[in-house]
Amino acid sequence: MKVLFTILSFVYGLTVFGQSTDEIKLTQTMQEFHQALIKKNTVSINQQTDKALTYGHSNGWVETKNELLKNLETGYTGYQSYKEDSISVSINSVAASVRYVADINATLKGQPSTYHLKVLEVWLKKGNRWVLFARQSIKID
Repeated sequence: MKVLFTILSFVYGLTVFGQSTDEIKLTQTMQEFHQALIKKNTVSINQQTDKALTYGHSNGWVETKNELLKNLETGYTGYQSYKEDSISVSINSVAASVRYVADINATLKGQPSTYHLKVLEVWLKKGNRWVLFARQSIKID
């Protein structure tokens, strides 16, 4: 009986929040990616990103996948916190866009900064997993 109640609660939760299984999995993957940035988990970041990744920042700077990994490894860039809010997911079979508002504490060349951004990420579905293909952000006044 407990199992049935748990299953019904889960299905009800999906209906109430209007998210598909893919949307839930993608949102979790996105948040795991952001936590990997904080932890400088380059193995995880490597697995969660496409080889053609472009990682755009609000100042116009764009990193390739290799640059993102190298900059984290060397400490050129660092992330201390990454919070997402107002997440909106749109999926079209093998591609998805994720938009959200982010509050990020990061360092660049050892200089700490706090950013309040609107972010767009493009994710591709490869097999049963999602990988980040592109990211771009803009500052919010």
